[in-house]
Amino acid sequence: MDLTQVEDQAIQARIALIVGTRTFDRLFAGIRFDELDGDILFVYAKDEETAAEVEDNFSHIQIIAAKILKRESTS
Repeated sequence: MDLTQVEDQAIQARIALIVGTRTFDRLFAGIRFDELDGDILFVYAKDEETAAEVEDNFSHIQIIAAKILKRESTS
């Protein structure tokens, strides 16, 4: 399922509230939440380093996205 622009922006807005402005601007500006395939959320980052840091330190994005997309999280 491809995410709509509204869903992408809703996830970004919720993350911005949680992580704060500085962290959001450093890591999440330019990130795109693109597609949900089963329990896998496809997220595109501006570079590999950013993608790795987000993956390592912000795994709770899945929970945020699940709530916004009204799906059960599998954590």
